[in-house]
Order: sequence, then C-alpha cells, then structure tokens
Amino acid sequence: MRARDIAEEYPVVNLDADALDAARLLVGHQLPGIVVTDTSGRPHSVLPGSQVLGFMIPSYIQDDPSLARVYDEAHADRVAARLAGRKVREVLPSRPTELPAVDPDATVIEVAALMARLRCPLVAVVENERVSGVITTTHLLDLILPRP
Repeated sequence: MRARDIAEEYPVVNLDADALDAARLLVGHQLPGIVVTDTSGRPHSVLPGSQVLGFMIPSYIQDDPSLARVYDEAHADRVAARLAGRKVREVLPSRPTELPAVDPDATVIEVAALMARLRCPLVAVVENERVSGVITTTHLLDLILPRP
C-alpha cells in the first residue's frame, strides 16, 4: 500500500487563518492536529492540538503544574481567550520544525517511520506542492495492527 491509497481528505488552514477558528476546527472534527499551508497554498507545517494547548496555557503554569490547581472553570475561559485575535502563524512553534510530509508513493512503513521520528499525529501527502490528503496515526495503526 502506498500513501496515496490510504490518505484521507482532511481540512487544512492557512497561516493567516484565525487561531480560534482553527482550534474550533480541531475540536469540531476531533482532529489530532491540522495541516497549515502558506499563503500560496503549499504545505507549511502541522499544528497539533498539543501546540494549541501550549500556546493557551501560560508557561509559568506549564513549568509548575501545582499552579494549575488554582485555576477553576472561570479561569479556563480566560485561558482560551488567549487565542482570540491571533493568527495560526502566531500559535506555531517559534522554531520551524520539519514538515511531516511524504510523496504519494511512500510506503506505509515510510509514513510510520516519519510519524515516529517527528512524534507527529499526522502526515500530509503532498503532490505537486499541494496537500492531496492526510494520514493520521489512528488510521495508520488501524491498517497495520493485526485483526483480533
């Protein structure tokens, strides 16, 4: 099986998309992450849900989890408000990482190896500089795990 055979249609967002809308897209479709394209539509990066959470939660709370206990539900709303008025590009890591992407002829093991190496929940299948589909970890595991 090749990447083109197992890739699925998947939503993408642009670097300049609203970050709150992108987070809502993650939630609404129960996605582990989302492919981000540059202004010309070429794949740029993947925005995992964990990165969105990392942006929303102040670093001092991430560094000292005991502080998280102080936050109640009312504070949680304020934390989510940190996405308001932000662009997706602002939520991405400041240091660029390797784009988790493969060509359509990549094998299942090539896709799995890339996911494992980058610790990324999805891989974009890129053809002619455009995202033709996405392979998620759960879909890939479903294909390669033995059936009971």
